Amino acid sequence: MEKGLWDGAYMRILLNGKWHVVLEDGTTGQMDLPGTLDENGIGHRDVGANQWHPDAVLGNAAGEIDKDAPIATRFTRRHTYEGEARISRKITVPDYGTDRLFVLAERARALRLLVDGEACAVFRQGTLSTPYIFELTGAAPGEHEFTFLSDNSYPGMPKAAICYSSAATDETQTNWNGILGECSMYTRPQNFIDSLRVYPRAVKKEEKNKAGGYVLDVCVELAPGAKKVYKDAKIILQSEALAVGELEDTQTLTEIISCSGEGLTEAGTDKEENPKTMEIWFRDLPLRENVKLWDEDEGNLYEMAVTLDNGISAEDKGGSTAECRIRFGIRSFGDNGSGRLALNGRAIFLRGEANCAEYPETGHPPMTIPEWKEMLLKYRSYGINFVRFHSHCEPEAAFAAADELGMLLQPELSHWDPKDAFGTEESYRYYRAELVDLLKTYANHPSFVMLTLGNELQAQDEGRERMRELVRTAKRMDPTRLYANGSNAFYGEEGCDPESDFYTSQSCKDVVIRGTFSGMRGYLNENYPSTDRTYDEAMAEIRKEYQKPVFSFEVGQFEVLPDFEELESFHGISDPVNLKLIKKRVEERGLLPTWEKYVEATGELSRLAYREEIEAAMRTMELSGISLLGLQDFPGQGTALVGMMNSHLEPKPYDFARPERFREFFTESRIFVKMPRYTYEEGEYLTAEVEVANFGKESISGELVWTLGYRDCAVNTGSGEFLCGRADGQKNCPPGTYTSLGRLDIPLKVKGVSAALILTVSIGDCTSTYPVWVYKKTSPECPKNVYETRVFDEQTRAVLQNGGRVYLSPDADKESLPYSIKTQFTTDFWSVGTFADQEGGMGQLIDTEHPIFKEFPTDFHTDWQWWIMTTKRAVILPHPMKTIITEMDSYAFLRPMAQMIEFRCLKGKVLLSTMELHKSQQYPEVRALQASIYTYLSGENFEPAEEITEEELSMLVRG
Repeated sequence: MEKGLWDGAYMRILLNGKWHVVLEDGTTGQMDLPGTLDENGIGHRDVGANQWHPDAVLGNAAGEIDKDAPIATRFTRRHTYEGEARISRKITVPDYGTDRLFVLAERARALRLLVDGEACAVFRQGTLSTPYIFELTGAAPGEHEFTFLSDNSYPGMPKAAICYSSAATDETQTNWNGILGECSMYTRPQNFIDSLRVYPRAVKKEEKNKAGGYVLDVCVELAPGAKKVYKDAKIILQSEALAVGELEDTQTLTEIISCSGEGLTEAGTDKEENPKTMEIWFRDLPLRENVKLWDEDEGNLYEMAVTLDNGISAEDKGGSTAECRIRFGIRSFGDNGSGRLALNGRAIFLRGEANCAEYPETGHPPMTIPEWKEMLLKYRSYGINFVRFHSHCEPEAAFAAADELGMLLQPELSHWDPKDAFGTEESYRYYRAELVDLLKTYANHPSFVMLTLGNELQAQDEGRERMRELVRTAKRMDPTRLYANGSNAFYGEEGCDPESDFYTSQSCKDVVIRGTFSGMRGYLNENYPSTDRTYDEAMAEIRKEYQKPVFSFEVGQFEVLPDFEELESFHGISDPVNLKLIKKRVEERGLLPTWEKYVEATGELSRLAYREEIEAAMRTMELSGISLLGLQDFPGQGTALVGMMNSHLEPKPYDFARPERFREFFTESRIFVKMPRYTYEEGEYLTAEVEVANFGKESISGELVWTLGYRDCAVNTGSGEFLCGRADGQKNCPPGTYTSLGRLDIPLKVKGVSAALILTVSIGDCTSTYPVWVYKKTSPECPKNVYETRVFDEQTRAVLQNGGRVYLSPDADKESLPYSIKTQFTTDFWSVGTFADQEGGMGQLIDTEHPIFKEFPTDFHTDWQWWIMTTKRAVILPHPMKTIITEMDSYAFLRPMAQMIEFRCLKGKVLLSTMELHKSQQYPEVRALQASIYTYLSGENFEPAEEITEEELSMLVRG
């Protein structure tokens, strides 16, 4: 036990150290507090029956899970336990005189405290999001047995909704059992300040004499339960932010009590009941003229101290001076009056990330400010300015770190109920308490700007009314923040909730506001690519019924094949059995030597798709932001490896995952070239509008400068660095606005070759680059020495038997290609384990050294010029073979697949393409690829190394 720590004038003793543990089944052990059973190696084997299943919430999965099988859908806990744990230890209570004695547990599950077997009074009933405080006043000095009853089966609480949420799911954080953060015993005077809450408020323009346009409303909350009365007491506030050094309440508390009609015991009495807490408000406190506002990337903070002078003589043994000191920031956050989110009156764009509480080493969140600063700075390195805590609320340290860094936060209740949210009295009672306590506990943090009632909630009639009531309650308690009934509530199917301050979802009824969905739906896979896509029409529909801020929800979810280097990072409570099983399958299929190239190709494609999603949202004037899912791998739900960073929040060791590459397009200000397409034919003009979205703090000024040059890629038939460029006159782009910079009309001249180009556009320090492909004019015709066919029939066999060359280009349908999958441009959505209706294609791995691409510039991975080709089919090969274009497969299957492959068959040579090029000749990229194929097939380089039997080929392609 660490002694001698003092908090101001009050004694504080940390209860850190070894404690004895007894589980419900009689298992015993020793554990360190703070800490969890997992971290101390206490518990049972994690079994298959504990794993997540997409149907589990509907009660359909129990019969489908082998409880003894390895867990393939998430990380495996080395130790697991659900139920009550008795955590006990002998503690010496010091002489605390006439003060009051308390025990604090900063973060816990359902928690009670016994002292010598007797239940302690609850001073503050904690929740999964807020601390527990017990009062031990009256306990005699000396040795006592303290026993925490920690229960992660959540008796009397909405267990299913809690365990489905990120606060307690084994898919990420784990349903740990123990106590985290500060666990201490401390004293306070009989009468003391329970909390000090500061609420900054922007005043209207017509209000005079308000320095900087802001005032403070301050709430001083006095603790209940004192045996001594407040008599002639005085409250003093002090802060360097205030226009005067200190403000004194000139009324005695006795008068205030009689005015309020509630509070502590009446003057002159000595009742021992626990009356209600008293709140005393100081409103419209003026600020000094030079106060600094808290802002994005600017953690300007001030201190405020409140002193309670009880005014009772020392002889009365109750008199003392109590003090409370906090940090706060001055800012406003809300609707700017035009349906956009605004920080300090300036329109902003949320660049968000969903934090799902992935902590594979500990199974629980960090509890210190330095740890959280390190995490948030990693987010910021990728361009993030806003973090959503998905169905949970992180601890005090997270908010404090975000305050210092100028990062925006959106906590949520520990709530994910996709059936009947708030439908029971138990659920409503718990979540109402969590909401109220959360708003009080984290009130002073300027980083805390928004809150929702949980993730993807579904509710019946009574639950819906309770959702509305909880939103109204939050608004009444704290109007300095914004509230909504849920994140993607009702999956967007019921539209915007008029009671909510903002709307965040994937859609609004039938109107979508993101580009990709399960089942590979969405414009990224359904519409020919361009750089002018917006959600303007969608927002126009939403504005017919909802005028408040809107931002999109869980955008992205583009899967990347697993990086096995992360396996060396697991030293804590998690065993990555799922990743080990994937690696074993990769080894069995002989893919390990080239696996890094697979990871890199899927990562580059993922990054391309994230950029398009982000820029489409940012090009939309009415959208206030975008929230990604996500930059960090999600270890559960079938293993959803969607991140630029692994589950340890470390950038993956590949070029695609470098933070600066992501930050190129995920930043406060962007210059957009709104091109109708990426691919052109020589002699055409690239015509596009240029626009700037500036959500920084300063204007962007300068000349509009553009250049067009050759792009650095694996295969490029063009040469040199620069084709053309121009600088236009001075432009100015004010903050919080969209500014049109005019129109580009660029003649595309590449001197008779096909080339991959890079268009660079800049103004001031704002620069964007775009890939552009320009192809030489061609009308491809099959060479006379090549037999082109759609089917593998007798004529094709005869050609091959005679040693001929065959270009086998079937229609891209299941009938023509019976052993094939439907492919798409993007990688898988989230995971095949969650969404089994997707076929598993993960994009192309292209052999750029193959001579077939001599006249077709390409990189080794899917890029925009391949969009038409990627939306066809890929054949499943009878056995692994060297391909020209590999269709990479989900790690759930790892089938050998190809979109283009060559081999010898019978006495001839075959090139098989499943990209149906003959049906897409209206596109210049398709004509160019077709021409390059014909050139290759007719030349001396067409010498396939692979062989296939007639029977195998007849299985792949129907006759």
